[in-house]
Amino acid sequence: MKKPDANPVVARNRKAAHEYQLGESWEAGIVLQGPEVKALRAGRASLVGGFAMVEEREIWLHGVHIPQYSQSRWFEGGSRRKRKLLLHRAQIDKIERKVNESGLTIVPITLYFKDGHAKVEIALARGKKTWDKRQTLAEREATREAQRALHRRLKGRSD
Repeated sequence: MKKPDANPVVARNRKAAHEYQLGESWEAGIVLQGPEVKALRAGRASLVGGFAMVEEREIWLHGVHIPQYSQSRWFEGGSRRKRKLLLHRAQIDKIERKVNESGLTIVPITLYFKDGHAKVEIALARGKKTWDKRQTLAEREATREAQRALHRRLKGRSD
């Protein structure tokens, strides 16, 4: 019998690592309404295009898509509505300071469940330029090629 995953991941924002240089990250609770939790448990969410903003000393998550749960009645929340994130006051103040000073943005990285509660991992990020993206891709390709060569060498092939 397979043991259930301790923190089942609902959604990952893989595009964020390509688009941004990720910095410090935090785990935040997320305020959900109605059948949104059931939709998340069904694994239906997308973090692509999502971001967070500090508004009146609170952090709000914008642009995250949580579709309506198919088994529920009609829910008038909207699939891309803004959702409040739950963090300690000191954490919010630190994030707000860094965003205002450095011109960073806050992006969601991962959406998952922890001890039955929906959590989102947010990170401070700085946008990459086009050449940064190309350089990252070139480094990744060089690493892959080195791994392939090592694997071929260990197998005894000299291609």
